[in-house]
Amino acid sequence: MQEFLPENLKKLAARCPRPLYLVGGSVRDFLAGYPVTDKTDFDITSPMSEEELAVLAEQCGMHVRAVYKNTGTIKLEDGLHGYEFTRFRSDKYVRGVHTPSEIQFTEDITLDARRRDFCADAVYYDIAAGTFSDPLGGIADIHARILRTVREPERVFGEDGLRLLRLARLAAETGFSPDEACLAGAKQNAALIKDIAPERILAELQLLLTADGKHEDAEAPCRGLRILRDTTVFGHTMPELALGEGMFQRRDFHDFDVLEHSFRCVRYAPREIRWAALLHDVGKPFCMARDGNFYAHAEEGARIAGEILDRLRAPRALVKNTVYLVGMHMRDFDGKMRESKVRRTLRDSGRLLEPLLALKQADFSACKGDLSPAPTVVKWRNVLQTMRREGVPFSLKELKLGGKEVQALGVPPQKTAEVLAGLLDDCLTDGSRNNVQWLSARVRSRLSR
Repeated sequence: MQEFLPENLKKLAARCPRPLYLVGGSVRDFLAGYPVTDKTDFDITSPMSEEELAVLAEQCGMHVRAVYKNTGTIKLEDGLHGYEFTRFRSDKYVRGVHTPSEIQFTEDITLDARRRDFCADAVYYDIAAGTFSDPLGGIADIHARILRTVREPERVFGEDGLRLLRLARLAAETGFSPDEACLAGAKQNAALIKDIAPERILAELQLLLTADGKHEDAEAPCRGLRILRDTTVFGHTMPELALGEGMFQRRDFHDFDVLEHSFRCVRYAPREIRWAALLHDVGKPFCMARDGNFYAHAEEGARIAGEILDRLRAPRALVKNTVYLVGMHMRDFDGKMRESKVRRTLRDSGRLLEPLLALKQADFSACKGDLSPAPTVVKWRNVLQTMRREGVPFSLKELKLGGKEVQALGVPPQKTAEVLAGLLDDCLTDGSRNNVQWLSARVRSRLSR
């Protein structure tokens, strides 16, 4: 493992009078055979005090970004890597409260291990000595690819509801499977997720939805999402989506219920639209309860998706983009839309056109695992190719006549935007019109009327 460690970290370990350990994800991933890269998080720990460690770190060329004496934590960086040091400690919690109610610093590595969540994350690597310490049998768990809690599962999850999401995320990222006791303990405490700040929930879910990027495992997000389903955490965070479990659809189009189909849509969607993929059919349970069918589920789904993301305090751009994509994902689903309307949709989608096409493809593939091009996407891309070949302008910037030229022809300033929008529409069905001569003649014709 030495060859993967930053030189500054090895220098720091050599200077320390007490053992300095790596712990957590970097050790787990190394023992699991995953590569340790520049993006690897380095969590370090020792019985040394944070003050003593901070002095030594600065002597080794590291910068101390922050010190938290109450938790014995220091955040460090050296220009290339970030590190988080936490002193050996033992924590006590009040049920459902995310932060420890009492912290005691200790010299005992086993007590420090038992304050963590899973045994696979409680393996320590002595950086200077080059040896592992395994107080809770975590190495065997890593080799067996299992997630087992460091103490009774009911107690571990009862102490901190965020661990419910960490369980799903770690399973997604690593490919490890929770043992039966772990799953049962998570399910028993699932309601505690409601005590976690929405921003923390959003952050964990974002990591889960993009977990395939950790070790290039395409099945990673679905694996984590199914754990959230099985532990009923979904029912407390996104009940509107959870209602899709067991709600089957037309067998000639779908092999899976609404919820599993949503998971599989995430599987086939690019990472930047995973939220839209997860929530694209969230309107189906609502429409079924209200109308007995799925009609208008895209429109209702856009509204519900916005409510869910607002509840999780998602960034406005994410909310806006997801709402648009969910609302549009059924457009021309049967391929019968007239070309003129397709052209307008392609133009008006702007920068969200490619994400919309990607969502349509993911939705199609998720129905039956069919990776062939979605018929609607093929149709739209053919129309798009024709539009580009014709030179159809997709924005005012691409229009060959600008605001100054329009006003020079006699259009009042207050009418300029309206006239330009009309010219853009004139070119939608015939891109050859996008030339100064035709556009100028069109403006003069309108003025004469």
